[in-house]
Amino acid sequence: MHQVVGGNSFNITMDPDSIDPPKTSTCTSCIYTEDTSNYWTASIYFKSPENGTYKRVPQMANGRLNRTLLEQDGGLTVYYMRPFSGTKTMKMTAMRPGFRMLAGDPTLRSKSNKYPGICHRCLSEADRIEGGAGAPCGRNDFSEFPNKPCPGGIRATVIFPSCWDGVNVDSPDHRSHVAYAPGNSALAGDKCPSTHPVRIPQVMYEIMYDTSGPMSDPKYFKDGKQPLVYSFGDPTGYGAHGDYLFGWKDDSLQRAMDNLGKGCASEDCTKILKIQAGKDAIACTKAQQAKEDVGSDKCTYYLDG
Repeated sequence: MHQVVGGNSFNITMDPDSIDPPKTSTCTSCIYTEDTSNYWTASIYFKSPENGTYKRVPQMANGRLNRTLLEQDGGLTVYYMRPFSGTKTMKMTAMRPGFRMLAGDPTLRSKSNKYPGICHRCLSEADRIEGGAGAPCGRNDFSEFPNKPCPGGIRATVIFPSCWDGVNVDSPDHRSHVAYAPGNSALAGDKCPSTHPVRIPQVMYEIMYDTSGPMSDPKYFKDGKQPLVYSFGDPTGYGAHGDYLFGWKDDSLQRAMDNLGKGCASEDCTKILKIQAGKDAIACTKAQQAKEDVGSDKCTYYLDG
């Protein structure tokens, strides 16, 4: 079970060699109408230690910089970030149609330094709106599921590679055509490896899971145990991952990134891109092909320099 947000052309019969979401989507659940990309992440379930039943953990709205909640319920926040070197802005190239990538590894069940940009933050009630202090995937975060109650929810972060080989829009493992910047941090630096010399916007997801109420009862967190499991069968959290399919119309993403700080900043890029009302984004849905009560999801943005 995953949540999928973005253009409604997403389909089980998509041809990866010819997919171009802007041409086949009639709407997008994202705020910027030029973005028909698809962003998908796994759901989390609460497994009752008492009777073994599973209940999907609700997703919740993220907070704005002004400490108010985004208007929609659930979904995820998508960042497109541009690296800097001192005061110098680094040149970046937007991805092109057909570009796909995967961050993280759903088969992991133990700690690995291979994916430093995959993490979980345990939020207190006071952190609910701002998501806690400090950089993503830093000392305040866990690679695994937190083994303590999180009454303000869990913020999962997925940071994608920022370097591209400049040739292939995909690879058999959905990873080899991209790479993280040299060093131990997943966040983009001012260099890329020679094998992947093209800097691309660094994509980052924030997904908010509502673990308040009964799910934060201390009785479920004893002897190092915790009650959460990812929908692909991972009870550890180490297998957290995210999938990405590029779907920005024409050169809209390139223009947005080129104008960061010049009419395009953080939550507001309306001088460069067209923004739709939240209700219109929420209204973009797709009929289920496997009938289940899974709810609906949406996405919002920070374009960050």
